[in-house]
Amino acid sequence: MTETLTGGCQCGRVRYTATIEDHDAYLCHCRMCQRATGGVSIAFKNLPKAAIHWDSEPDWYESSPIARRPFCAKCGTPLGFEFPDSDHADLTVGSFDDPSVLLPTHHFGAESMHEAWLDTSQLKRIATQDYEPLVKRWKEKVGKVPD
Repeated sequence: MTETLTGGCQCGRVRYTATIEDHDAYLCHCRMCQRATGGVSIAFKNLPKAAIHWDSEPDWYESSPIARRPFCAKCGTPLGFEFPDSDHADLTVGSFDDPSVLLPTHHFGAESMHEAWLDTSQLKRIATQDYEPLVKRWKEKVGKVPD
């Protein structure tokens, strides 16, 4: 199965097209990724660098002596991770236009996992459109809640 997916940053300045062979993705919990994203983990899709076409080039941050990360300097969206000497790279699952097709298959950086954040299925759920203070702000500024 070969499938073409698109994605990019929040503001739309950086866009990409990726050709994937499967829907496998993973969660990285390493401290470098936690610090780079400000989250307890980051979801990645690993694929050959040749399968990624940057429609508009991202900015790059050399996050360590052995790795770098693409991002958008305008809006701050983290877009991935790569070792420059590897033929593979990761794209952030959340930056795909339809991330729902990608499914987690494993955890990486397990030594830094925050177990309390893994299974949140029992927590109360609030839909964006049901949170009136947010809905009110959007309607006052732009007349509607964004998609």
